Amino acid sequence: MAYYFSKTLPVGFDEAVRRTTEALKQQGFGIITEIDVKETFKKKLGIDFRNYRILGACNPTLAHEALNLEDKIGTMLPCNVVVQDAPDGATEIAAIDPVASMLAIENPLLKQAAERVRESLEKIIASL
Repeated sequence: MAYYFSKTLPVGFDEAVRRTTEALKQQGFGIITEIDVKETFKKKLGIDFRNYRILGACNPTLAHEALNLEDKIGTMLPCNVVVQDAPDGATEIAAIDPVASMLAIENPLLKQAAERVRESLEKIIASL
């Protein structure tokens, strides 16, 4: 089972970040963390890296439901969405498959919730 789904867009990095953020908002997700890996590697390691941004996306309603079902699920939140440079000036967007990440948890209600999150994230990626 794949642990993510992705799509490559024929647009620049900044435009892909903008589109991804907007698509997440339209499905009720907000960005609660944003990690600029390129900048962090340059600052902390002194190395150059491609544009690579990790967007920590959270739908508060779904997160609340998941935390009520499994109090340690916060170790797997938020849902990470990666935007990174791809060949030929394109940009790839990849989102975690929450169903795949929850396989080790024996809670059928949580798996149902994860399936709803997966559906939302799949719609978001497909809409880009």
